[in-house]
Amino acid sequence: MALGVAACGKAGSSSSSSSSASSSSSSSTGSAAAGGTIGLLLPDNVTPRYASFDRPDITAKITSLCSSCKVDFQDAAGSAATQAQQMSTMVADGDKVIILDPEDNVGIESSVKAAVAKGVKVISYDRLANGPVSGYVSYDNEKVGELQGAALLSFLGSKATPSTKVVEIDGAASDPNAAQFKAGFKEAVNGKVDVAFDESGNWLATTANQQATAAISQLGAKNIAAVYSANDTMGDGVETALKAAGIPDLLATGQDAGIDGIQRIVAGTQYSTVYKAFTPEADAAATMAVDLLQGQPVTSVATSTQTSLSGNSVPSELLTPVLVTKANVNAQIMAIKMYTYSQICTSALAADCTAAGITQ
Repeated sequence: MALGVAACGKAGSSSSSSSSASSSSSSSTGSAAAGGTIGLLLPDNVTPRYASFDRPDITAKITSLCSSCKVDFQDAAGSAATQAQQMSTMVADGDKVIILDPEDNVGIESSVKAAVAKGVKVISYDRLANGPVSGYVSYDNEKVGELQGAALLSFLGSKATPSTKVVEIDGAASDPNAAQFKAGFKEAVNGKVDVAFDESGNWLATTANQQATAAISQLGAKNIAAVYSANDTMGDGVETALKAAGIPDLLATGQDAGIDGIQRIVAGTQYSTVYKAFTPEADAAATMAVDLLQGQPVTSVATSTQTSLSGNSVPSELLTPVLVTKANVNAQIMAIKMYTYSQICTSALAADCTAAGITQ
């Protein structure tokens, strides 16, 4: 899956959401000679977007704004303790700004405080870390959950009643975004369906498979009307469990527009995903980082303020997510060349692609 995504180039490069990042680039390019090292800490090597989009997009934007800047990249491989150590090493090595996507937003607070005490600026990326971070870039995460909830109801149609049983597979409890996705989803579906099984899939396909299997065993295959999966990676595991139970067409939601998720949507075994254009998010974070490195404020990018769980008020930029179903795969995914036709439309999916209006 990661290889398929990596082959495709940048996602969402034509999105209007990139305007805030690009509008501030003039302040950074004006002092491009003021270089330095910017750390980039990403949380895991399982989620395909990090290696395929976030890292290369952030690196490319930093380089375009500051040719003398270096990017010091580390991947925590899903370990909060590893990420804390990596952050400490970056500070010791002299990195002046760190872009941090926290594996554990609460546990990383002491590391953020230690870095700031040494004069290092921290940008929180995609997830809002506790502590005195200087800027935050993400998507409107409750809106993501609301879109997913609305999609599940649309998938059910007239079958959506207060007694209709659905299964909810959430993201990792350590991820603050997961709680916001969940809150938005609950707001959309409360009183309209019965969430009869609600557990964390920990952002892993294997864990999601186990949870979906447990839900089927507990509720009975015939009693489940739809499954909410917080992202497409977990959707892989959910689909396998549903297939094994003979109910393969009940996966209603996903997130990240992963290639497997898009293929399932085309094939009709997944109803929707939420697309969050990676490039605008990466560009905004990179621009904030270069601005801070060169003594500029982040307010040329940040258009709002968010409060972290530690009570810190953080200048923020929240971008707008987009719901993708079979009806708009062509317009939202293929039109921006996120994936090539051959990547999506394998021989097994050729007829489905034609039916969905996807052409070369």
